[in-house]
Amino acid sequence: MARTPAQCFWHAVVQSLPFLLVLVPFGLLFGVVSVEAGLDLVQVAGFSVFVLAGASQFTAVQLMLDQAPMIVIIISALAVNLRLAMYSAALVPWLGGASARQRGWIAYLLVDQTYGLAVQHYERNPRLRLDQRLGYFLGASVAMGAPWVVVSLIGARIGKAIPESWALDFAVPITFLAMIAPMLRTPAHIAAVLVSILASLVFSFLPSGLGLLIAAPLAMATGAWVEVLTERRRARLGGV
Repeated sequence: MARTPAQCFWHAVVQSLPFLLVLVPFGLLFGVVSVEAGLDLVQVAGFSVFVLAGASQFTAVQLMLDQAPMIVIIISALAVNLRLAMYSAALVPWLGGASARQRGWIAYLLVDQTYGLAVQHYERNPRLRLDQRLGYFLGASVAMGAPWVVVSLIGARIGKAIPESWALDFAVPITFLAMIAPMLRTPAHIAAVLVSILASLVFSFLPSGLGLLIAAPLAMATGAWVEVLTERRRARLGGV
């Protein structure tokens, strides 16, 4: 493609706009829940800026509301973010040639939505240069990262004024369904999703969200195992 990195940046911004339909209520809800958990505006801002990972942020504040021990909160949030390790590995073929500094900001900005958009765009356009891929990734990150911080602060500021009838929590499942559904194209993806669902249900009786600590690694291990089996099967068929 003949686009400049700047054009790739703005192309990603435009493609990110539909995600704002669910990101805005998602961020508002986080702000509301954070205040209920005892955080002030500065702490909410710091949480969103330095963590920048909605799912783990929600996990942490929900456990704070449940008065879970701090070590459980930290471990649970880290367990939820284990998926980012898989995202990073999947991006290596596309962004692995970036400099150490570039990989640093990619790691910081990597979230579910930027990963989903970027991987699908790279797969559809495999001839993109590295600078074009980086421009696209940065555009998607800015388009969704900045509004997340702003909207979470708005939610924290006006949370008590938001009617309960608005049911902002609808944005959480919709966000992940919209992102994950188009990516379920391989047996490994489908197996990982099924195991994560089943394990989450089986271990839902555990306190303080500890079931996540079991479900997440089980799903990742299943996905990796199925991927290995798939590659071995392809190798055998290729040798026939």
